Amino acid sequence: MAVRKKYISITVEKLLNQYNIEAPPVNIEELAGALGITIQYEPADDKLSGFLIRDLKNHRAVIGVNSSHPRNRKRFTIAHEIGHFLLHESEKVYMDGINNIFRVHHRNEDSSKGSNVDEKEANLFAAELLMPKKFLAKNLDDCNTLNLLDEERLNKLADSYQVSHQALTYRLAYL
Repeated sequence: MAVRKKYISITVEKLLNQYNIEAPPVNIEELAGALGITIQYEPADDKLSGFLIRDLKNHRAVIGVNSSHPRNRKRFTIAHEIGHFLLHESEKVYMDGINNIFRVHHRNEDSSKGSNVDEKEANLFAAELLMPKKFLAKNLDDCNTLNLLDEERLNKLADSYQVSHQALTYRLAYL
């Protein structure tokens, strides 16, 4: 199965419009709340970034986030799990780690490698949500050119989106 790039782009655009998100940084915690998702922060092993548990019967969901991670990584984890919530509705649990009881999908160090279509989709969703193409286009229009080797400018731009330098660089290269 291929990554549904167009569907993800349309889904993110609808969210941005529906919740009147017009400039960075996207308030990802507020958006999760508006979608009816509770966020729980707890310390965990560094390999565990986060998880999504969905209670289909009661129409509730919880995103667990490793509170030990840096703020930008936590924001990406929340956006990633919102991606699972919206894109992969039939699954009940997306979780870091190994669990023999549930079918488990997880956000961990392997998630960024993109070896699983669901993980690729959730990563793309998170990147599009936190760094929307239309916002970045405006930033790039404002500065005329952007050198991907200009660390200072990239760091300022990453700070304005509250994402890591690496996430921003990947996003710009992807676009």
